[in-house]
Amino acid sequence: MSNKNHFETEAIRTQTETSQFSEHSVPLYLTSGFVFDDAEEMRASFAEEKQRDLYSRYSNPNVNEFVDKVCKMEGAESGFAFASGMAAVFSTFATLLNAGDHVLSCSSVFGATHGLFTKYLPKWNIECSYFNINEVETVESLIQPNTKFIYAETPTNPGVDVLDLELLSAICKKHNLLLVVDNCFATPYLQNPIKHGADLVIHSATKLMDGQGRVLGGVTVGKKELIREIYLFSRLTGPAMSAFNAWVLSKSLETLAVRVEKHCENALKIAEFLEKHSKVNWVKYPFLKSHPKYDISKKQMRLGGNIIAFEVKGGVEGGRNFFDNIKLCSLSANLGDTRTIVTHPASTTHAKVEADVKAAVGITDGMVRISVGLEHVDDIIKDLDQALNHAE
Repeated sequence: MSNKNHFETEAIRTQTETSQFSEHSVPLYLTSGFVFDDAEEMRASFAEEKQRDLYSRYSNPNVNEFVDKVCKMEGAESGFAFASGMAAVFSTFATLLNAGDHVLSCSSVFGATHGLFTKYLPKWNIECSYFNINEVETVESLIQPNTKFIYAETPTNPGVDVLDLELLSAICKKHNLLLVVDNCFATPYLQNPIKHGADLVIHSATKLMDGQGRVLGGVTVGKKELIREIYLFSRLTGPAMSAFNAWVLSKSLETLAVRVEKHCENALKIAEFLEKHSKVNWVKYPFLKSHPKYDISKKQMRLGGNIIAFEVKGGVEGGRNFFDNIKLCSLSANLGDTRTIVTHPASTTHAKVEADVKAAVGITDGMVRISVGLEHVDDIIKDLDQALNHAE
């Protein structure tokens, strides 16, 4: 029998050191700074000869606990937590990239990430190319002499496409590139990219890690030497996670496994319902056998996640009627909540993405993204059914 504890046990029992009050639940450390016994301890601490908390922009006991949990869940050597998922994405990019570098990314990415690639990184003479998620065989032909890393979301946002992590890792190793993976949709409970060869893994902790739509957060974990550089960049630029948000998120991780299991159970039933509905053109969910990457999903994911993409018949008008007739589910741009959320990516999360780019990655006017919650599945289905029947 292995000496390593199971996922659920590590999520609950990984805690910061108990204080002199012997509390059972970890307290909230709302402090900007920390005190030193004498001048020598202060000098040694800032010289990094002594490992301890110095200032909450660098580290904090609550943030440390959250990062430690995610590292254990992902099988990572080290990590750093951020104020949001996009702070994690940008800080990771800014650390790894120099002027003149090139990034190769999957074509289906979160709208804000696309904005970084197309609007802001070019300002610093950093180029990005996209590879078609359905033509992974073209990846090697797009690698340039100045390519620094391959970036991938899997499953992707919002199209719920799946990429073969082992294949991407093999390409990266062949060309001496880093592999950076956004694992937000899967969470560490369903998928561990590092086990499949990723060097760094990014999460928006705002989503399923929190699970109740309360706080923002992000985290990057991976190889120690890479995280060290991300830490040095971040302690200067200040995107650190707050102690309060870290405290909330660390508590949330204690129930991640049981929550995600139920999210996935509900999502599969809803995906199967939608696949048979007369007002739906198509459905994408990783654990539906109709998903084009079903076999890869089964290979690298424990379950299919809580996100479903589908297209309502009737185009823009059909989509508008569907959303206007939703009664139980929430209309929001967030995801990973206890409450089921329906989103229209074309007009919200990906509204600023160019029309040809949206078309290339399957974001149509009638596309709907569902973040399946924890309500009773029959009630969710009832709401979706009545809204769909008003769609045309």
